[in-house]
Amino acid sequence: MKLKTGQKCAFGFGAFGKDIVYMLISSYLLYYYNVVLGMSSVFIGTVMMAARIFDAFNDPVMGIIVAKTRTRWGRFRPWIFAGTVLNAVTIYALYATPESMGDSAQRVWLTVFYFAWGITYTLMDIPFWSMIPAITEPGSDREQLTSLARTCSGIGDAIPTVLTMTVVPILGAGSSMADYRIGFKWWALIIAVVFVISELVCVACVPERLVACDEKPGKISDMFKALFKNDQAMTVVVSIILVYTSLNICGNLVLYFFRFDVGNEGAYSLFAAVAFAAQVLVMMVIPLLRKRFSKSQLFISGFIIQIAGFAVILIMAFAKLYTPQSWYILCLPGILIYLGYGMLNVIMTIFLSDSVDYGEVMNGTREESVIFSMQTFTVKLASGVAVFLAGLVVDWIHLDTAAAVQTQDTLDALRMWMTIPSVILLIVGIFVFKRFYKLDDTRMEEIKSKLN
Repeated sequence: MKLKTGQKCAFGFGAFGKDIVYMLISSYLLYYYNVVLGMSSVFIGTVMMAARIFDAFNDPVMGIIVAKTRTRWGRFRPWIFAGTVLNAVTIYALYATPESMGDSAQRVWLTVFYFAWGITYTLMDIPFWSMIPAITEPGSDREQLTSLARTCSGIGDAIPTVLTMTVVPILGAGSSMADYRIGFKWWALIIAVVFVISELVCVACVPERLVACDEKPGKISDMFKALFKNDQAMTVVVSIILVYTSLNICGNLVLYFFRFDVGNEGAYSLFAAVAFAAQVLVMMVIPLLRKRFSKSQLFISGFIIQIAGFAVILIMAFAKLYTPQSWYILCLPGILIYLGYGMLNVIMTIFLSDSVDYGEVMNGTREESVIFSMQTFTVKLASGVAVFLAGLVVDWIHLDTAAAVQTQDTLDALRMWMTIPSVILLIVGIFVFKRFYKLDDTRMEEIKSKLN
């Protein structure tokens, strides 16, 4: 299927809306419940980790449900629409905790709606990304669509990351925690509305190959066998876990870093804007870079650039090269981290799409939604693990969120936890990829010929 430019843009708009919601949850839920509402960071991290364990069962099941779906509107679009509407309700609820609630009631509220958020996000996320291998062939068309979608995702990531700490005080009409509580509620509502609009455009404008309603899908047992026999899909899944966990550990602690170490919480928005601009830029030029470099070369480069970024920010922190006024020098490592992440993010999605074609040739079955359910699961698992670790770290290093000044030992520990675990995970990622991934450009041309 050859997509028109408008259809590709509609898919990209859907990716934008999807990630604007995800990033508001991923980057600010811990901060909102811990700093704004005063809830225990360990409890928050535990809830999020438990939800991700639940998703270990939920996501693959959803992948199978999508694979078995047969409707006149297709397999993917009905679920994207339904999941979007329900997820928009849950994200608003998470940031609209009633003020009359006590601590115990707030904990129940967080638990119920965070689990509901994960379930409803799965409903739309798995079929969304599953559309890429279903509506494109291996090669430039797939890579262009993936690059566009990930670029739009990067812009979606940037909007809440960059604007939240600026917009929330404005919407709350003040900078106290009570004002922040009001600001977060209205900001979540705005993002939920944008999310719904973006997915409606995607569903209405992006076609999919329709499967005959009387065509019988494969057995569930065969689908799982095909998934776990697909060694290349499993290799990509492990890489996704390592990359996303690495970034999310830093992402959940960096706002604490700017508030208590740099001493300029307001600068975080500008720092994030510069970093995300670098991410979006590199995602946009991936198709151009592919004319000179292989996917594998770009993938390894992404790892190395990210590792360099984490190393630079650690050196700057211990050398204390910044002040509240000269915070902008931290943009250098921020740019490196997000340049590397942007490259990895696009290439991983292409790799996962390629593994669908590989699985069809090797096992005789084509299970887009089952394979992409593993991406959704691993992304949320990485987020859950990272938030859980961040919650524990805040407690372990004795960071007092009510105090304006922290001890030097606390600040040193914060710097190390924000960077060193991420570097270790990325080094492991390089090893896994070099050792196990085999689908280079030549191999994919052979697979494309066989499928044709």
